[in-house]
Amino acid sequence: MSLLPRIRTPRDLRRLTPVEVRALANEIRTFLIHQVSATGGHLGPNLGVVELTLAIHRVFDSPADSVVFDTGHQAYVHKLVTGRQDFSRLRKGGGLSGYPDRAESEHDVVENSHASTSLSWAHGIARANALKGRRQHAVAVVGDGALTGGMAWEALNNIATCGDRLVIVVNDNGRSYAPTIGGMAHHLSTLRTTRGYERFLDWGRSALHRGGAPGKLAYDTLHGMKKGLKDVVAPQGLFEDLGLKYVGPVDGHDTEALEHALARAKAFDGPVIVHAMTRKGNGFSAAELDDVDRMHAVGVIDPDTGQSLAAVAGGPTWTSAFGEAVLEQARRRPDVVALTAAMLVPVGLERLAAEMPDRVVDVGIAEQHALTSAAGMAFAGLHPVVAVYSTFLTRALDQVLMDVALHRAGVTVVLDRAGITGPDGPSHHGVWDLALLGVVPGLRLAAPRDGARLAEALDAALDVSDGPTVLRFPKGAVGEDVPALERLGRAEGGQVDVLARGQGADVLVVAVGAMVGVGLDVARRLAAQGIDATVVDPVWALPVPAPVVDLAREHRLVVTVEDGVVQGGVGSQVVRALAGAGVSTPVHVAGVPVGFHPHGSREEVLAAAGLTGQDVARAAAERVAGLDAAADRAKGGSVSPRG
Repeated sequence: MSLLPRIRTPRDLRRLTPVEVRALANEIRTFLIHQVSATGGHLGPNLGVVELTLAIHRVFDSPADSVVFDTGHQAYVHKLVTGRQDFSRLRKGGGLSGYPDRAESEHDVVENSHASTSLSWAHGIARANALKGRRQHAVAVVGDGALTGGMAWEALNNIATCGDRLVIVVNDNGRSYAPTIGGMAHHLSTLRTTRGYERFLDWGRSALHRGGAPGKLAYDTLHGMKKGLKDVVAPQGLFEDLGLKYVGPVDGHDTEALEHALARAKAFDGPVIVHAMTRKGNGFSAAELDDVDRMHAVGVIDPDTGQSLAAVAGGPTWTSAFGEAVLEQARRRPDVVALTAAMLVPVGLERLAAEMPDRVVDVGIAEQHALTSAAGMAFAGLHPVVAVYSTFLTRALDQVLMDVALHRAGVTVVLDRAGITGPDGPSHHGVWDLALLGVVPGLRLAAPRDGARLAEALDAALDVSDGPTVLRFPKGAVGEDVPALERLGRAEGGQVDVLARGQGADVLVVAVGAMVGVGLDVARRLAAQGIDATVVDPVWALPVPAPVVDLAREHRLVVTVEDGVVQGGVGSQVVRALAGAGVSTPVHVAGVPVGFHPHGSREEVLAAAGLTGQDVARAAAERVAGLDAAADRAKGGSVSPRG
C-alpha cells in the first residue's frame, strides 16, 4: 500500500514505524525520478536528501520550528511531506515553484535561491525566538558547497556565541554543482574519510541496528565522545574551536541514525552542527554515474536511462558559444585567465579548464572574492574574465564598484542567464544588471545579439585595460546571426549597427542584445500600419553610443527594448543622454517592470511583462498617433495626416 498519499503534513510522518519510514523514502525516490523526468528540474540534489528531510520533519515540528533550506533546490521532498504532491507542472506557469515559496505553504521560510544565506536567516530567527521567550528551534539545512561562501562564515562567527536554539544540518555530498573545492571542502573530506572514524562508524552502525541498550551505547560512544577523544579519530576541532557543538559524521541515508543525531542536537540548549554525509543522485544509477554534476538539473529525460528526451535546438547555446570564444582567446593571449563561482560547467568554462587548468580559477560560492581577486590579477598583469550568472553578480556590486572600477582594473565580467530566465523564477531572473551597472563609473557593457557579436565583443573587451567591461547574454540557443546593414560611429565614441531602415524617419527602435528579434518584429508591425521604423543594435549599450543620440535627432519617436528592469536600464540612460544633448525626441521605454516575476517559460514571462513585438508596436503606434494629434492641434487642423 502506498504511503505517500497518506502524508499531508509533517506530523503524519511521526506515526510511521522505522520500517515504514524506509519504505516511504524508497517511494519518494521513485516518485521524484518519474515526476522530475517528465517536467525537468533539480533531480540529483533531491535524491540525495530524501532520508535527511524525513528525519528533520520527524524530529522537529514545522512550521513552529523554522526549517530553512540553503539555496532551496533540494526542497522537493520537503514539498511532498508538507502537502504538495502535484508535480505535474513543476517550474511551469501556475505550477509548483522549484524552490521554497511562501505563497505555497506556511512551511516555507526562505524563497531566495541564492546560496550561503541560510545560516544568517536561521541566526535571525533563533535570536528573535529567544528574545520573545519562545522555545522553538531554527534549523538551517546547508550544503557543503554553500559553506564555501563567505556569508556562511560571517554567520557562523555570530552563531558560535549566540547560545540560541539553532541546529545547522550540513548536507555534505562533496559537491555543489560539481565537486566542492577549497579548504572547507578539504576539512569535510577529512572528516568523511578518516579511517579511524570510519571504523567507529561501521561498528556503531551495526550495533545501533541491533537495537536496545547496545545500540544506544554504540551511538552515544560514537557521537557523544569528549573533544579530546574525538580529535584522535576525526579532526573535527574546527567547529568546536568556534564554540559549536558538533555531532557526526552520520550516514545521511540511515533514517534511524539521522533521527538519533538530530534528537540529540535538538536537546542541546544552544547551537549545534549535525554533519550528515549524503550521496547526490542517490538511488538513480544514471545520476550516480554522472561525474559532471550527478544530474543536478535536468530537462525532460527517460526515467529508466536518464537520457534526454527534449528536442535538440538547432545551433549552439549562448553558454557554449562563450565557452568556445574564451578558449580561442586564451589560446591566443597568455594574459587571459578565467574565474567562476562554483559554476564551471554552467557558464561554459569546462573546455578551457580541461585544456589549460592553471588558467581557470573556481573560487567556490564566493562572487565577492572572485571580483576582488580579479582586480588583483589585473593589477599584476593579467586580464581576468569572471563568468557568473547575471543574478549572482548582484552579490558583488560593491566589489565591482570599489575594487574593479575605482582602480580602473581591466576586468571582463561575463553574465550568463541575463534577462528573463524562465523556470527558476524570481531569484534567478537576471533583470537587474543593466540598471545596477549603469551607475558604475567607467564601465562599458555589451549585449551581443548573436554568436558572431559575442566573439567580437569578447575580443574587444580583452583589449580594454583601463576599466571594467561586461558582456551579457540570455539562457538558451543563440539562433542565427543577424547581419547589420551598416555600422555607424567610431570605436572610441561607440558604434551602432543598423539592422533595418524604413523609408521615412518616424520611429527609431533601439533593441538591446537578445531583444533584437522583438525590435525587428516591432518594425514589421509598424510598417503594416504605415509607420516607418529604423532598428538599431547599440552593440556596446552602456554608456549610450553617440550615434544613438544622432539618430534620435532624425526621428519623431525613440523606442527602446530591453529585458532588464525598466527603471535605470538602457532606456533610462537613453532618456538622460538625449536630454543632456538637447535632443527633444520623446522616448518610449519598454522593459521589465520592477518587481519579482514568477517562474514560467521565458516567452510566458516576457508576454506577461508586455515585452512582445505586438505589445511594443501597439504602444509605439499609440505614441505616434499622439504626436500626430498634437501636430494637428498645433496647426489648428482636425484631421490626422495618417487618417
